[in-house]
Amino acid sequence: MDSIIIFGARHLTAVMILIAFVFFLKLSREKKMEIIVFAVITLPVIYLMAKISSLFYYNPRPFVVEQFVPLIPHADNNGFPSDHTLLSAAVASVVYFFNKKLGALLLILALLVGTSRVLAGVHHAVDIAGSIIIAFVVSFLMYKYVLPIILKNSFYQKIKK
Repeated sequence: MDSIIIFGARHLTAVMILIAFVFFLKLSREKKMEIIVFAVITLPVIYLMAKISSLFYYNPRPFVVEQFVPLIPHADNNGFPSDHTLLSAAVASVVYFFNKKLGALLLILALLVGTSRVLAGVHHAVDIAGSIIIAFVVSFLMYKYVLPIILKNSFYQKIKK
Protein backbone atom coordinates (compact mmCIF):
# COMPACT_ATOMS: atom_id res chain seq x y z
CA MET A 1 0.00 0.00 0.00
CA ASP A 2 2.86 2.39 0.77
CA SER A 3 4.23 2.04 -2.75
CA ILE A 4 0.83 3.05 -4.22
CA ILE A 5 0.71 6.10 -1.94
CA ILE A 6 4.28 7.03 -2.86
CA PHE A 7 3.51 6.64 -6.58
CA GLY A 8 0.44 8.86 -6.24
CA ALA A 9 2.31 11.45 -4.19
CA ARG A 10 5.38 11.61 -6.41
CA HIS A 11 4.62 10.38 -9.94
CA LEU A 12 0.90 10.58 -10.73
CA THR A 13 1.27 14.23 -11.72
CA ALA A 14 3.68 13.19 -14.51
CA VAL A 15 1.12 10.67 -15.75
CA MET A 16 -1.48 13.44 -15.81
CA ILE A 17 0.82 15.71 -17.81
CA LEU A 18 1.40 12.88 -20.29
CA ILE A 19 -2.37 12.33 -20.67
CA ALA A 20 -2.88 16.06 -21.22
CA PHE A 21 -0.07 16.12 -23.79
CA VAL A 22 -1.60 13.24 -25.76
CA PHE A 23 -4.95 15.08 -25.67
CA PHE A 24 -3.19 18.22 -26.91
CA LEU A 25 -1.58 16.38 -29.83
CA LYS A 26 -4.99 15.24 -31.07
CA LEU A 27 -6.42 18.77 -31.21
CA SER A 28 -6.81 20.81 -34.37
CA ARG A 29 -4.18 23.49 -34.99
CA GLU A 30 -6.65 26.22 -33.99
CA LYS A 31 -7.54 24.50 -30.70
CA LYS A 32 -3.85 23.87 -30.01
CA MET A 33 -3.23 27.60 -30.34
CA GLU A 34 -6.11 28.39 -27.99
CA ILE A 35 -4.99 25.92 -25.35
CA ILE A 36 -1.39 27.15 -25.58
CA VAL A 37 -2.52 30.74 -25.08
CA PHE A 38 -4.80 29.70 -22.24
CA ALA A 39 -2.07 27.69 -20.52
CA VAL A 40 0.56 30.41 -20.99
CA ILE A 41 -1.65 33.03 -19.34
CA THR A 42 -3.27 30.79 -16.74
CA LEU A 43 -0.49 28.60 -15.31
CA PRO A 44 1.74 31.48 -14.15
CA VAL A 45 -1.22 33.23 -12.54
CA ILE A 46 -2.19 30.03 -10.71
CA TYR A 47 1.38 29.71 -9.44
CA LEU A 48 1.50 33.37 -8.41
CA MET A 49 -1.82 33.14 -6.56
CA ALA A 50 -0.60 30.04 -4.73
CA LYS A 51 2.62 31.78 -3.67
CA ILE A 52 0.70 34.85 -2.51
CA SER A 53 -1.76 32.69 -0.54
CA SER A 54 1.14 30.91 1.18
CA LEU A 55 2.27 34.29 2.53
CA PHE A 56 -1.07 34.73 4.27
CA TYR A 57 -1.62 31.20 5.56
CA TYR A 58 1.04 29.06 7.17
CA ASN A 59 0.23 25.43 7.78
CA PRO A 60 3.02 23.30 9.28
CA ARG A 61 3.31 19.89 7.70
CA PRO A 62 1.71 16.92 9.50
CA PHE A 63 5.03 15.18 10.15
CA VAL A 64 6.31 18.33 11.88
CA VAL A 65 3.22 18.80 14.04
CA GLU A 66 2.81 15.14 14.95
CA GLN A 67 6.54 14.31 14.92
CA PHE A 68 6.69 11.24 12.68
CA VAL A 69 8.66 10.24 9.61
CA PRO A 70 6.64 10.78 6.40
CA LEU A 71 6.55 8.15 3.65
CA ILE A 72 8.46 10.50 1.37
CA PRO A 73 11.25 12.82 2.46
CA HIS A 74 10.24 16.47 2.54
CA ALA A 75 11.41 19.81 3.88
CA ASP A 76 9.60 21.03 6.96
CA ASN A 77 8.40 24.25 5.30
CA ASN A 78 4.90 25.64 4.81
CA GLY A 79 2.54 22.96 3.53
CA PHE A 80 -0.04 25.39 2.13
CA PRO A 81 -0.85 25.01 -0.68
CA SER A 82 0.37 21.68 -2.01
CA ASP A 83 2.57 22.29 -5.05
CA HIS A 84 2.05 18.78 -6.45
CA THR A 85 -1.71 19.05 -6.14
CA LEU A 86 -1.60 22.60 -7.50
CA LEU A 87 0.19 21.46 -10.66
CA SER A 88 -2.15 18.48 -11.03
CA ALA A 89 -5.25 20.62 -10.56
CA ALA A 90 -3.84 23.26 -12.92
CA VAL A 91 -3.38 20.66 -15.66
CA ALA A 92 -6.89 19.35 -15.00
CA SER A 93 -8.40 22.83 -15.06
CA VAL A 94 -6.71 23.82 -18.32
CA VAL A 95 -7.89 20.64 -20.03
CA TYR A 96 -11.38 20.93 -18.49
CA PHE A 97 -12.26 24.03 -20.49
CA PHE A 98 -11.46 22.21 -23.74
CA ASN A 99 -12.77 18.73 -22.86
CA LYS A 100 -15.10 18.41 -19.86
CA LYS A 101 -14.91 14.60 -19.59
CA LEU A 102 -11.12 14.40 -19.72
CA GLY A 103 -10.85 17.42 -17.43
CA ALA A 104 -13.12 15.71 -14.90
CA LEU A 105 -11.00 12.54 -15.09
CA LEU A 106 -7.86 14.60 -14.54
CA LEU A 107 -9.53 16.34 -11.59
CA ILE A 108 -10.17 12.92 -10.04
CA LEU A 109 -6.48 12.09 -10.58
CA ALA A 110 -5.54 15.44 -8.99
CA LEU A 111 -7.65 14.47 -5.98
CA LEU A 112 -5.74 11.18 -5.86
CA VAL A 113 -2.46 13.09 -5.94
CA GLY A 114 -3.69 15.20 -3.04
CA THR A 115 -4.99 12.20 -1.11
CA SER A 116 -1.64 10.47 -1.61
CA ARG A 117 0.18 13.55 -0.29
CA VAL A 118 -2.04 13.50 2.80
CA LEU A 119 -1.57 9.76 3.32
CA ALA A 120 2.19 10.16 2.85
CA GLY A 121 2.14 12.57 5.78
CA VAL A 122 3.40 15.68 3.97
CA HIS A 123 0.13 17.67 3.70
CA HIS A 124 -3.13 18.33 5.47
CA ALA A 125 -6.47 18.21 3.63
CA VAL A 126 -6.70 22.03 3.68
CA ASP A 127 -3.45 22.21 1.66
CA ILE A 128 -5.04 20.01 -0.99
CA ALA A 129 -8.37 21.83 -1.03
CA GLY A 130 -6.58 25.18 -1.28
CA SER A 131 -4.56 24.02 -4.28
CA ILE A 132 -7.60 22.74 -6.15
CA ILE A 133 -9.65 25.86 -5.39
CA ILE A 134 -6.85 28.19 -6.48
CA ALA A 135 -6.30 26.28 -9.74
CA PHE A 136 -9.96 26.10 -10.73
CA VAL A 137 -10.97 29.62 -9.66
CA VAL A 138 -8.03 31.21 -11.51
CA SER A 139 -8.65 29.02 -14.58
CA PHE A 140 -12.33 29.90 -14.63
CA LEU A 141 -11.65 33.63 -14.34
CA MET A 142 -8.96 33.53 -17.02
CA TYR A 143 -11.15 31.48 -19.37
CA LYS A 144 -14.21 33.67 -18.90
CA TYR A 145 -12.64 37.14 -18.83
CA VAL A 146 -9.07 37.14 -20.19
CA LEU A 147 -8.94 34.48 -22.91
CA PRO A 148 -11.79 36.02 -24.99
CA ILE A 149 -9.97 39.36 -25.05
CA ILE A 150 -6.74 37.73 -26.21
CA LEU A 151 -8.46 35.60 -28.85
CA LYS A 152 -10.08 38.72 -30.34
CA ASN A 153 -6.76 40.60 -30.34
CA SER A 154 -5.47 41.39 -33.83
CA PHE A 155 -1.96 40.14 -32.95
CA TYR A 156 -3.37 36.73 -32.00
CA GLN A 157 -5.43 36.66 -35.17
CA LYS A 158 -2.25 37.19 -37.22
CA ILE A 159 -0.20 34.48 -35.47
CA LYS A 160 -3.10 32.05 -35.58
CA LYS A 161 -2.90 31.90 -39.39
